[in-house]
Amino acid sequence: MEKKRIVTGDRPTGKLHIGHYFGSLINRVKMQDEYDQYILIADVQALTDNFDNPEKVRKNVRELAIDYLSCGIDPEKTCIYIQSMIPQTAELTVFYSNLVTIARLERNPTVKTELAQKKNIFGESVTYGFLGYPVSQAADITILDGEVVPAGEDQEPLIEQCREIVRKFNSIYGDVFKEPEIFLSKNKRIKGLDGNEKMGKSLGNAIYISDSPEEITKKIMGAVTDPNRIKKDDLGNPDICMVSYYHKLFSSEEECKTICEECKAGKRGCVACKKQLANNTIEFLKPMREKREYLEQHPEIVDKVLKEGTKKAQKEAEIMMKKIKQAMKLDYFINE
Repeated sequence: MEKKRIVTGDRPTGKLHIGHYFGSLINRVKMQDEYDQYILIADVQALTDNFDNPEKVRKNVRELAIDYLSCGIDPEKTCIYIQSMIPQTAELTVFYSNLVTIARLERNPTVKTELAQKKNIFGESVTYGFLGYPVSQAADITILDGEVVPAGEDQEPLIEQCREIVRKFNSIYGDVFKEPEIFLSKNKRIKGLDGNEKMGKSLGNAIYISDSPEEITKKIMGAVTDPNRIKKDDLGNPDICMVSYYHKLFSSEEECKTICEECKAGKRGCVACKKQLANNTIEFLKPMREKREYLEQHPEIVDKVLKEGTKKAQKEAEIMMKKIKQAMKLDYFINE
């Protein structure tokens, strides 16, 4: 049986953190054995709010690829490619732009949320590129005939908009595209060290996959704990402690049970708890960090993966664009 095709990706705006790992990367590593997986490095989409800093985007393309490989993404099983190197995506975005109204884009809940977060960048002047990125994302997925898109709940409105565009296109030009399905991650969004519901690059509350043992220890020692616990023997509430929250990610079930019981009984101090968490986190991330260090010293390996992956994606996009143009009656001089 043919494997279903996954199309997914990330914006190259910085190194990946443990929120990315538990939220999506861990699933991608598992799914690459069951699916025909394509992961794009979305440099064009990154430019929608980094248009004045192209060097940042360019630098982070390789950083993102290194993170993928360090976490277990296998280039023999997964195609990693660069978005801007697939010109058919931009072409299909133009075709799709005739099928979506501005009002519909403005109603998209994900777009509305992200616009509110980026008011300091845009003010009241939202760019056409940012408002229209769901259209570009739909083109990313469908130009490679994507069938499954792993994503979090916050991305559901974007996938639904993609499905709407596909239905509209197929109703006008014939059945060219499949309607992609969303594969919802079971892992919820990972909270930040400060207790924020989101771990983010811009929030300064993240543990990065590339962090050194010293950086990890320093960050964890500053993590938010139960604010009502002043002295070591005060009875603690692990349910509102970020250290306890992270122990569930990096410590064994038995350790977590002991930690919880001792915290509630006032038998475990926060400093000891943080040190144990730091050690467990460092040990968990060690294989990824070591592989990352090796790849940083051998950039030719990363470049080869990106070149070969992009070449493969380009061939797939060329095949799909021929079908699209035939359906749209734009296949001029094709037999000459």
